[in-house]
Amino acid sequence: MIENEEELIDTEESEKPRKKLFTLEKSSRTSILFAVLCLIISAASVGYSILLLVDYDYAIQLLRFYTDSGAGKAILGWLMDINAQIKLNFVDKDRFTTYILKGLGVTFTVTFFATLIGIFLGVIVAMIRSSHDKLKEELRPGFGTFLFNILDKICRVYLTVIRGTPTVVQLMIAYFIIFAASNNKILIAILAFGINSGAYVAEIIRSGIMSIDPGQFEAGRSLGFNYVQTMIHIIIPQAFKAVLPALANEFIVLIKETSISGYVGLQDLTKGGDIIRSQTYSAFLPLLLVAAIYLVIVMFFTKLVSLLERRLRNSER
Repeated sequence: MIENEEELIDTEESEKPRKKLFTLEKSSRTSILFAVLCLIISAASVGYSILLLVDYDYAIQLLRFYTDSGAGKAILGWLMDINAQIKLNFVDKDRFTTYILKGLGVTFTVTFFATLIGIFLGVIVAMIRSSHDKLKEELRPGFGTFLFNILDKICRVYLTVIRGTPTVVQLMIAYFIIFAASNNKILIAILAFGINSGAYVAEIIRSGIMSIDPGQFEAGRSLGFNYVQTMIHIIIPQAFKAVLPALANEFIVLIKETSISGYVGLQDLTKGGDIIRSQTYSAFLPLLLVAAIYLVIVMFFTKLVSLLERRLRNSER
């Protein structure tokens, strides 16, 4: 009797992992099916939305052809409301091209040129800061040393102020105070975002410079380079390679930061969606589309950054 009970207990214990595994497999299959269903619905929605923008009348006829049943009519009623909202927000008066596409172009323009300014300022500030940290004990007293210390203090103040104040406040100060006489909103936004980005790029590049082995400076001197030539030809290229993924991430962050350009009346992507909302009194679709566009852009560049990091790792082997 005892042996039978022990065998029964062993059988039950051996069946527990199988039941647990079966439950996990069942839940996994359910999750996968649900994910596939959501993906199919999302793909169909995106494809149909594109078709609505390209040929609205054909899209409606196609929808009516495939929805003759009772459930189909209910779905048709729901989709017709969505179709009416899409037509109202994006098709009528060509709002999609006027506000969304043009706003997207402004966003990319501001981001691209602001990134160039940020890298230029960041390299200069990083060279001054890292050089001061490395050479402050070796510098001899004199006018050159005094000037170098002044430049370092200016860079420190620049980094403290820019990194310690909100970007939107900096943009408004640039537009309403510093460049109040100018009406070129795109140029002002480029300068404001470029100066802001330069502070963060400077710290990224400075960390890359400080990570370079000191023997590289000695190698430059053995080749007959002075300190500036060593920095330009030997140190900076290696530092850029080390911090390139971080710089790419800074570009992604800057794309999202430009969404505050509407505070100074610049019609970027976010402002374009807000203008559509103010005209149609419908906030859901315009703002949802703007968010989706930003999400796709960020996912695309994030994928590029991951590919870049993988290639850099392979090149180091």
